[in-house]
Amino acid sequence: MESLFFLVPVTLLLVGIAVAVFFWAMRSGQFDDLDSPAWRILHDDETQPPRSEPPNDDQPRP
Repeated sequence: MESLFFLVPVTLLLVGIAVAVFFWAMRSGQFDDLDSPAWRILHDDETQPPRSEPPNDDQPRP
């Protein structure tokens, strides 16, 4: 019975933190557009720049 006096406030605290995080996520716009990030990963339009090769140490230097 004494454990309920500890567990009930801890549970209320955790629920309060979860609700606060949920409203923070809502205000920051994380749920505004749920479809386009999933499609954006399929359309890889970015071209990667060519990799520059490291200097070769075997070549004689002037």
